Amino acid sequence: MIIHGRSLHPGTATGTPIRLTAPLSFWGGTDAEGRIVDAHHPQCGAVLTGRILLMESGRGSSSASSVLAEQIRARTAPAAIILSRPDPIIPLGALIAAELYDINLPVVVASYDAIPAGALVQVTDGTITW
Repeated sequence: MIIHGRSLHPGTATGTPIRLTAPLSFWGGTDAEGRIVDAHHPQCGAVLTGRILLMESGRGSSSASSVLAEQIRARTAPAAIILSRPDPIIPLGALIAAELYDINLPVVVASYDAIPAGALVQVTDGTITW
């Protein structure tokens, strides 16, 4: 199956999806290992590292972009992020990591409801396949 979305930051990644039921801020919402630590988030404890993150949008602080960039550098970030609506902070973190560390994490806006939970998903710029 193929979904065409709008690329907010280019890149290619493959992984299994993790669908969040609430928006997430990387600032205070995740730890250095890529685990959700926000005690109020419904998926607190879930590990995002190497996964294809599916969520409505980011939440909160502009500092989340620097936390995401550091997780990308440390290789503890999601492999790709698919949003259902645009968010300016998340692609900024990906852009910072690309400029500073030459690592591209794709960020895409697309309708992701059809992506099955256990699928192996590939994101190439704005194209999502499984």
